[in-house]
Amino acid sequence: MDTSSLYDLTPIAWLMAAGVLIALGPLLWVWRRNAGAGPARRLHALTVLTLFLTFDLTLFGAFTRLTDSGLGCPDWPGCYGNASPHGARHEIAMAQSAQPTGPVTHGKAWVEMVHRYLATGVGVLILTLAGATWIVRRRQRRMPVPSGKSEHHATLSAWWPAFTLVWVCLQGAFGALTVTWKLFPAIVTLHLLGAVVLLALLCIQAVHYRQAAAQRQPTPVSPALRNGLIVTSVLLVLQIAMGGWVSTNYAVLACTQFPTCQDSWWPAMNFAQGFEIWRHLGVTGDGQPLDFSALTAIHYAHRLMAYAVFVALGLLAWRMRRIGPLRPQAHWLAGLALLQLATGLGNVLLGWPLAAAVLHTGGAAALAVVLTWALCESRREATSTVAARADDNARATPNPKKATA
Repeated sequence: MDTSSLYDLTPIAWLMAAGVLIALGPLLWVWRRNAGAGPARRLHALTVLTLFLTFDLTLFGAFTRLTDSGLGCPDWPGCYGNASPHGARHEIAMAQSAQPTGPVTHGKAWVEMVHRYLATGVGVLILTLAGATWIVRRRQRRMPVPSGKSEHHATLSAWWPAFTLVWVCLQGAFGALTVTWKLFPAIVTLHLLGAVVLLALLCIQAVHYRQAAAQRQPTPVSPALRNGLIVTSVLLVLQIAMGGWVSTNYAVLACTQFPTCQDSWWPAMNFAQGFEIWRHLGVTGDGQPLDFSALTAIHYAHRLMAYAVFVALGLLAWRMRRIGPLRPQAHWLAGLALLQLATGLGNVLLGWPLAAAVLHTGGAAALAVVLTWALCESRREATSTVAARADDNARATPNPKKATA
């Protein structure tokens, strides 16, 4: 196909109009329900709703990928230069008659375009959040701070919404490349990671707005727990990237047993081919077909990493449950870790059922949100405070020698 035909911006106005219409409903609902609330509370409500819709969009993106609908409309942003598959029904019918089970069918085209409509609606909501936050921030700067009160509105940083807006535009660009580069594995994986980062950015804003509305600060935690949160978050991001690599390369069914794989604890694996990043789907960088041992390496590396992440999540949840303000996040981490275990096993043992696969992606995204939530609701306790507590504990502990004397 001619490269120029892959990007047809003619239907962009109709796509933007659809995004505005989709976003109007949530915007009106939030503003009506929070009419008498302060700006921070209204922004918090809109951010939480945008976060929820972005999470739904992530699930629908997984559904689009898992139903092989990613190329349902092989151009961008429209469908064969039209704003909807209805206008492209002739072209879709021709492609479907040539390949009845191919990537282009009427059903797949609608799945792909609905995903784009929803993504545009989320983009409009994020644009609204960025604009509204800047307006509120400017008003707050002009208002005098009451005596005896600190500037709690400083947590209403306008830079987070601005960066989120830039990020969602970048995410849209990766969505376009996903289609026009024909499901290039590295691009598809980066698109998934971009969605996770977008969820984290929205979660950060939601927590900051809530803290500003309640005029409270994050909970101080020990340096060990804070480091545990950071390390577990890094491990989770790596695991999500590996999971995206498994799904993108269709390597889930390389191992259909658990805990072994292909009747072995260490099956034949070609890591060099499996983790050659810059290559097209199903082939090596030289254009040769990918060995099955490469798919096995992709799957088994993800499985081994899952053991480490599961243990890290369990230990972190156990530590966090002792801290009252972080107890809800601890319960969420424990429950989501068990969900990931169940859906991961279901994908392997039940032949990659669609529901389990979508839930597995959703569980990973939810874990990223909860860890971000916990990071925002906590802060590293000052060293002096830790030392003072240690001294107090030492004084409170009776000396055995003195007691004997």
